[in-house]
Amino acid sequence: MHQYLRAIGFSEKMSRKELDTMIKKMILKNDKNDVVREEDGTAFVEINKKFGENIGITLCGELDQDGFHQEYYFPYFEGSEISTREDLMVERSGSGDTYTAACEDPRVGVTLIFFLQNVAALKKERIQGNLSQKEQGTIFTGLSLEGKILFPIYRNAMQMAYEKESISKRKNLLADARKGNEEAIESLTLEDMDTYSMISKRIQKEDVFSIVDTFFMPYGMECDKYQILGHIIECKKIENEYTKESLYQMRVECNDIELEICINKKDLLGEPEVGRRFKGVIWLQGKIQF
Repeated sequence: MHQYLRAIGFSEKMSRKELDTMIKKMILKNDKNDVVREEDGTAFVEINKKFGENIGITLCGELDQDGFHQEYYFPYFEGSEISTREDLMVERSGSGDTYTAACEDPRVGVTLIFFLQNVAALKKERIQGNLSQKEQGTIFTGLSLEGKILFPIYRNAMQMAYEKESISKRKNLLADARKGNEEAIESLTLEDMDTYSMISKRIQKEDVFSIVDTFFMPYGMECDKYQILGHIIECKKIENEYTKESLYQMRVECNDIELEICINKKDLLGEPEVGRRFKGVIWLQGKIQF
């Protein structure tokens, strides 16, 4: 059983028999399916079944003359707003026909690696030779198994404007530094030294989360897991139509990147509201908009 099924409302562990029964029902009755003809004569099939607003399970496998052969499945959360328009590198993973993608977004400062949701669409674009001809945007979403709500840091209008200007300036410096601009590299180094000095003084009297407003950093051994802290822009409570479990779906701004997160109410400590902050570990998913 996929561990992140809990995030979309399947917190009760299912037996192998119950899971197989549900998958068979998905094959017979689903909301969407994509079929892509492969070069070896087989067909890649992607089946989506919704279990609530923007949540569901995707089943992927191979179709040949002997019928459908399931390869893997995963829970998904479907976002609505494009998070980044940076160029992507997409590679097939070692297990099954799953794909991971990566992009260099200067707002984060690390390479963002995520699990690709729409493999069938990618395969179609590759066959048609359209990948290099289209501008691509990526919608980021995250499934979380643990999270908590923190209060925001108070800032007046002047402080918010200064912070916004600083973020924009740092973004430009990072872009120049990647091109080899020595002045930009030196400016970033000095800025990091000043930040370290400031934190070293303040941490003696203040809590770390009153100093650090947001962050986005890799977590654990798996490349597509991240620990994040971000501001809640939108929040709504939904229900899994199959299990009737309550879930929270939040749009979070983190390091100037917006992504949507889904978490089981049982796994969230605190009451989410717009303006507060979400801190938790997420499995990062992405859907490429061709």
